[in-house]
Amino acid sequence: MLRALKNLLPHRALRFGLRDDHAHGRLRDPRFVSFVAQGNRKTLNTDLRDAVLRGRVLVRRVLVAAAILGVAWIAIESAQALSVF
Repeated sequence: MLRALKNLLPHRALRFGLRDDHAHGRLRDPRFVSFVAQGNRKTLNTDLRDAVLRGRVLVRRVLVAAAILGVAWIAIESAQALSVF
């Protein structure tokens, strides 16, 4: 019964390293750290990533502004059409 109640309560994911375990440091498996350190990967250009994120924010703002203008235009046209009658 206690296990059933415990399963209903929210709990943090412990498996697969989804939760930070401060007792073992930031990374759980030191083999992973050595694997990453040995790899000769190119560094990630964060400037490009930041530019992409800024572009997405700009596109989102333009779409929201266009939607607001579209709704306002429909409201104005509807008001003009109703004023004719």
